[in-house]
Amino acid sequence: MAISAAVVFSSILIFSAFSLGNALSLNHYVKACPEVENIIKNAVTEGFHKDKTVPAALLRLHFHDCFIRGCDASVLLDKDENNKVEKSGPPNLSLHAFFVIDNAKKAVEAACPGVVSCADILALAARDAVVAAGGPNWDVPKGRKDGRTSLASDTLQLPAPTFNLSQLQQSFARRGLNLGDLVALSGGHSLGFSHCSSFQNRLHNFDAAHNIDPSINPSFAANLNKVCPAHNKVKNAGSNMDPSPTLFDNTYYKLILQGKSLFSSDQALFTAPSTKHLVYKYAGSKEAFYKAFVKSMIKMSSITGGQEIRKHCRKVNS
Repeated sequence: MAISAAVVFSSILIFSAFSLGNALSLNHYVKACPEVENIIKNAVTEGFHKDKTVPAALLRLHFHDCFIRGCDASVLLDKDENNKVEKSGPPNLSLHAFFVIDNAKKAVEAACPGVVSCADILALAARDAVVAAGGPNWDVPKGRKDGRTSLASDTLQLPAPTFNLSQLQQSFARRGLNLGDLVALSGGHSLGFSHCSSFQNRLHNFDAAHNIDPSINPSFAANLNKVCPAHNKVKNAGSNMDPSPTLFDNTYYKLILQGKSLFSSDQALFTAPSTKHLVYKYAGSKEAFYKAFVKSMIKMSSITGGQEIRKHCRKVNS
């Protein structure tokens, strides 16, 4: 998929609106809201007990938020009569678990009203989601502000599952993230489920010479074809991201080595020495993956860009 000059220019304008590490602190709420992390953790735990897909959903929410206008909770805004918000953008139509953030915000506001941003709640919830799924823990810098702008058209800037390595590198670089961050953060695909539309390109009419992507394991492709046949009309058909979709581990990288990753963008990590060696490294060591993932998550979640602390996560302050 080619990236047009207009899209690139638009992305640069968006990136200019936020920055890395803008006045964030581990101790931001120590005095103003000392129980905030426990409150959010309880909301995530409660949500996880109700729905095992919550960790994958919260991690994806945070990623999709940070990649638009910085981590400003703009992805949480509901549309009004004049605006199609990020939730309405095609890449975001399957986002869910908003109820966890709603519950966390309600509890936080009861404890310390007007103090904690929705952006911080989402960043902390994403961390707690990874922990709930068996992944690593880390200290989250805090002090983000919430944004007042959310546009469905901006979701075109999200890296697509059909991207090749060059396109992925450009997308991450515009957010101040490098190839190491790309490989580490892609490990988030250890969690969750994907609809056929996100990987259908690899199964049918792949290119002029191949009907099926030659980099995909033939037996794996055959199994996917049963679930996602050409002209599939089954609503919500798709596949888990890996055999343990509710467990955060390094299986994702092992699947890439076997040609059993779902997305073109996943297998793209195996197409250049600069990323290929990291795939091997993380496939062989869960500890090395966890260390890199934590570092890159802190880096990504430190992209800031908001202006206020919302009273409600679904609407801007009046």
